[in-house]
Amino acid sequence: MIVGTAGHIDHGKTSLVKALTGVDTDRLKEEKARGITIDLGFAYWPLPNGDVIGFVDVPGHERFVHTMLAGAAGIDFALLVVAADEAVKPQTREHLAIMDLLGVKHGLVALTKADRAGKEQREKAVAEVEALLAGTSLEGANIIPVSVVTGEGIEELKARLQEAAARFGQREAQGLFRLAVDRSFTLAGAGTVVTGTVLSGVARVGDHVTISPSGRAARIRSIHAQNLPAQQGRAGERCALNLAGEGITKDAIARGDMVLDPVLHAPTDRIDAILRVLPSEARPIGQWFPARFHHAATEVGARIVLLDDMPIPPGGDAMVQLVLDAPIAAASQDTFVLRDTSAQRTIGGGTLLDLRAPARHRRGPERRAQLTALAHADPVIAMAALAAAPPHYVDLTRFARDRAFALTAVRALVQDLGLVCLEGSSVIALGATTWASFTNDIIAALETFHAQNPDMQGMGFERLRLQSDPRFPADIFRNALGILVGERKLVIEGSWVRLPGHEVRLNEKEERLWAQIRPLLGKTERFRPPRVRDIAGMLDQPEADIRALCKLNSRLGRLDEIAHDHFFLRETTAEMVGIVQDLATIIPSGQFTAAQFRDRVENGRKVAIQILEFFDRHGVTLRRGDLRRLNKYRIDLFRPVAANEASQGGEASPVGRPDFKSGWGREPVLGGFDSHSLPPVSTGT
Repeated sequence: MIVGTAGHIDHGKTSLVKALTGVDTDRLKEEKARGITIDLGFAYWPLPNGDVIGFVDVPGHERFVHTMLAGAAGIDFALLVVAADEAVKPQTREHLAIMDLLGVKHGLVALTKADRAGKEQREKAVAEVEALLAGTSLEGANIIPVSVVTGEGIEELKARLQEAAARFGQREAQGLFRLAVDRSFTLAGAGTVVTGTVLSGVARVGDHVTISPSGRAARIRSIHAQNLPAQQGRAGERCALNLAGEGITKDAIARGDMVLDPVLHAPTDRIDAILRVLPSEARPIGQWFPARFHHAATEVGARIVLLDDMPIPPGGDAMVQLVLDAPIAAASQDTFVLRDTSAQRTIGGGTLLDLRAPARHRRGPERRAQLTALAHADPVIAMAALAAAPPHYVDLTRFARDRAFALTAVRALVQDLGLVCLEGSSVIALGATTWASFTNDIIAALETFHAQNPDMQGMGFERLRLQSDPRFPADIFRNALGILVGERKLVIEGSWVRLPGHEVRLNEKEERLWAQIRPLLGKTERFRPPRVRDIAGMLDQPEADIRALCKLNSRLGRLDEIAHDHFFLRETTAEMVGIVQDLATIIPSGQFTAAQFRDRVENGRKVAIQILEFFDRHGVTLRRGDLRRLNKYRIDLFRPVAANEASQGGEASPVGRPDFKSGWGREPVLGGFDSHSLPPVSTGT
């Protein structure tokens, strides 16, 4: 159990900790000289049963409340110290308010300097304390008169703390490892050591960790837990970690940093939260209100963005967005405190909800539903509510990381809730009802498309995705279609998605003519195939018939119209993309000229430029002046799709699909863009 002191300056916090543990937590020379606590102090009290109670002694001076906040992170039990001869003072009120905002629910009050107060003065002090505790998380806490001079109450206080430690037990070390750093120093013979309270999870000697938000990697060489050598440190313990790694020095790690499991490293500077304003505030909190944000041992400047129309009155609460001056490491459901920019008073505090808050569209009803779901502390309830709120699915990867859970633990929640799980670059889950609705919508969209376009083989992947609800990221949508393929509800074939009963084929006459055309476009002439008029002359066929058949095969994904009436086989286009990729690899700058491409395809300059301009239009290459570079996100645009990939829901090349746009005559072909503008780069939304 970790006990944190709280109370006004000179009310005897440090003396009381020394009386309980025998340790003087004032370690600095200035603290000894001035007789006040300036920085955090730490002491440990071994119990007869082998447990150890850790104490965090905090400064009581108003100038050092920010230091007190750094020490309050992760404490289990509050020891509120009030001098019997002075009773409640300003920092008594502020420290108690902070404990309440941080959600500390266990504690007691030590009425110190009892030897200096008579019966009436004690009774008055007790009455003031009871009135102060009313309505807070410590309401009804025991009040024990103590004196470090006479020894009065010390044994009773020790007994109460031991009882609390026994009731509290060992905190469940669920989740992934996080330690809030409050000290960083160099120890002779060991190297860099950081200390702090473990907020979640377990770390073991030899584990690899990340220092966040800096992102430095480190390895744990040794651990002291509750002031004793240990092989592991777990949630609820104060630990010292001896760290090693490139750039790991005492100056590279500061108070406020977080040592955590590498999976959790995702700093944020924009967070949606619930804010409760203290009744002591003189004025409501308005839009873009400046404040100092305190979380764990971190302090950073912040602005408060209201998500409701009205200012937050004193004693009120509301959902807000916190825009921070610098990124921090945090987790959803962590608590925070806000103080004014002059560091003279505490304004309020609350709970962090969404660590990836949007800068736009942050106030709509859909967003409100998401935040209401995220406000549930119970992850099972929160996940079920999220699955029911727009966009009607839960990003499990993000949910697990932001709540400091292992993904395996979140998957177990998904199974308990009976959600459908889909995987891609991330893992999402949705309710069975939502999945059924999605399936029905996909089938209905394809039925409508086939009815309106009976001569087209199918619907393009991206067009279908944009019509679906929920609208999944592209890779997850592809895998969702793969499930439907396995259930024989649809077919992914070449460049389209269709229902099993729908198929467009060339008629016998067209098949015979295509059998004559195809050899003319391949083999040694594949990089310089004849144009429509040339093919018509070779086969003594009407030019219009050749053009119509080539365009039909283009829609079927067999051909690409590189330039007007100049068709290349799809496999040839894919081969030329490979040549571009090879050029970009072997040339150090990654940029190549049209002449270099021309020499590789052994073609004329005019045709080579037409091919490259085709790639430019579709985003395969990006041009600047006379140089081009490969767009790695479009490498697979023209790749041929293997049969086994199609059966698994793999995305075929969009070019040639009936919802793509060709540059020639603005004919309807894929993606919602045309050949005279770059296609949009997919963002996975």
